[in-house]
Amino acid sequence: MTGELGCGKTLFTKGICSGLGINAGYVNSPTFVLVNEYSGKLPVFHIDLYRLDDITEGFEIGILDYLVKAETGVVVVEWAEKILPLLPSNYLHVQFSVLSLRKRRILLEGFGETFSSLVRELGKK
Repeated sequence: MTGELGCGKTLFTKGICSGLGINAGYVNSPTFVLVNEYSGKLPVFHIDLYRLDDITEGFEIGILDYLVKAETGVVVVEWAEKILPLLPSNYLHVQFSVLSLRKRRILLEGFGETFSSLVRELGKK
């Protein structure tokens, strides 16, 4: 996910977690711990890269290990633009834009066949 501070990335993550049976009250931004893990119908790995200065620091926190976990769960990455070259070829990019104090635009872009198909299907509705 990408978007400026306060645009709704963590709130969006709470919605994903809620849909997977995780109490949204337990979901908070892992800005200082970098990664929160939640157990639900699928495990959720919530990563916040706001404090990372460059991609090298992503390696240092073991980001590749978490990205591999996408095969068995859901990996949500806030500030994903900091590690774009590390992302797998199959992912959903969620971009937030602030339109006003109470209004946001959310753009979904699928990469790889799975998520490209998902975005096409959503566009039909």
